[in-house]
Amino acid sequence: MRDGKKKKRNKTLYKLLRRTKDWGISTGFLLPSFAGVLLFFIIPFIMLIKMSFQKSATNSSFVGFDNYTKVISNDAFKEALGNTALLSALVVPLGVILSLLLALMLNARIPGRSMFRSILLTPMMVPVASVVLIWQVFFSYNGVLNGWLAEWFSIDRVDWMKDSSGQIIIVFLFLWKNLGLNIILFLSALNNIPKEVIESSMMDGAGAVKRFFSIRLYYLGPTVFFVAIMSLINSFKIFREVYLLTGDYPYDKLYTLQHFMNNKFSHLDYSQLSTGAVIMSVAMIVIVGILFIVESKLDSGTEE
Repeated sequence: MRDGKKKKRNKTLYKLLRRTKDWGISTGFLLPSFAGVLLFFIIPFIMLIKMSFQKSATNSSFVGFDNYTKVISNDAFKEALGNTALLSALVVPLGVILSLLLALMLNARIPGRSMFRSILLTPMMVPVASVVLIWQVFFSYNGVLNGWLAEWFSIDRVDWMKDSSGQIIIVFLFLWKNLGLNIILFLSALNNIPKEVIESSMMDGAGAVKRFFSIRLYYLGPTVFFVAIMSLINSFKIFREVYLLTGDYPYDKLYTLQHFMNNKFSHLDYSQLSTGAVIMSVAMIVIVGILFIVESKLDSGTEE
């Protein structure tokens, strides 16, 4: 009897030691990554929130929501927020739809698809400085586009980066720079669709359009969601190109939230800079959260 209890106790102790060992190994692997995230993301973000509630970087007096009131009522912030929201509302759907259409085209058996694939993926390898140089050559006042329009259509020269059409050029720049990654993601998802399902639907007489909406789109759902999230994040990173093209104070329609925060940084107004960054972060969290909710509801509806 005692031997049985002893064996059971030893077995329980062995399981506990085994679990502890496994936990220690997994923790050891995760610890460097967690330390990096904690040091470079979590702690700075907590400090950012703290600074948004104080008077200035050198004066830690608590001012409540005064900084938030000032930033939200600031005309420059309102304009930057509207421009950034409009830009994201344009580039995210276009980025998803165009990349999906191009991925479907490249996945089909069309002549020269390898050449098209190389052309579409080339912008991923081009550095930001080179991209800006290309756009300056084409869209500056004395650029290539104005030269063509003046020579072929006798149209007066336009400074595209200081015109209302500048936002369209930035949208085109975003799509040109980011479609390559989206196409790769969609091509990977298309190749993972079970071929037997497609062949079975073809035997049942389903056309290409019906196969796409009934089968392909179902399997592409997670990738569509991921591409939308990545496009949304990248739409907030377009500031680099816009800043290098237009400087600190661009044309009204090209003034983004990042311009607002960059100018606050230049004027050493760290409290309002932190406040603007917190508002932007909260907005991103809310938008991504809404997308997650929509995606989960669509999945549950499909499963039912």
